[in-house]
Amino acid sequence: MKAKILYVEDDETLGFVTKDNLELNGYAITHCKDGRAALQQINEEQFDLCILDVMLPEIDGFTLAKEIRKSNQQVPIIFLTAKSLKEDKILGLKIGGDDYIIKPFSIEELILKVEIFLKRSQVNSTAINRVHMVGNCSLDHNNQILIIDDQDRSLTKREADLLKFFIERKNQVVQRSQILEQIWGEDDYFLGRSLDVFISRLRKYLKPDPSIKIENIHGVGFRLIDNI
Repeated sequence: MKAKILYVEDDETLGFVTKDNLELNGYAITHCKDGRAALQQINEEQFDLCILDVMLPEIDGFTLAKEIRKSNQQVPIIFLTAKSLKEDKILGLKIGGDDYIIKPFSIEELILKVEIFLKRSQVNSTAINRVHMVGNCSLDHNNQILIIDDQDRSLTKREADLLKFFIERKNQVVQRSQILEQIWGEDDYFLGRSLDVFISRLRKYLKPDPSIKIENIHGVGFRLIDNI
């Protein structure tokens, strides 16, 4: 399978050239032109590596990297930016960047860095990846796949993260605020409405297995019940 890379760059010409070269080297590229669109992609898909410009419309690259790190500590992040001050580089690395490449850059250097970080992350993910079991279902969290009744269902990254959170605490009451802070990054009323939507989706996905139930604990939160 091709490695999936999120590439965020608002310069149309540079974005086209870089995306084209990365695809020629065998990578599957999702190109976003602003930080808000990129954040939406991150919430819906799992990427093997992120390449971020810093000066972006809507949400800047540093803020975007912080959002990524709230839910994913492993995915490599490479900054591509014209901001060449030492202070900017230090900040980028402190907030979770793995490398910081100054524009103008060579495509060869970028591709080499991509290869290095992908190889490194593959070693790490192989070591930590495992299947999470609940009832008669299994969750392959890294690949965002739920296996139930011998059928595979692809999950979004947020769905996979939420189900993994419940499985790790099955038969325990978990507070709404705890879920929101761990999965969404903050406890907010409108995010709480989003949580309810995701809970409904998971209930629908798990419905074929009668041994599993996500129950509401009024005024507190939820509990994933596993009767096996």
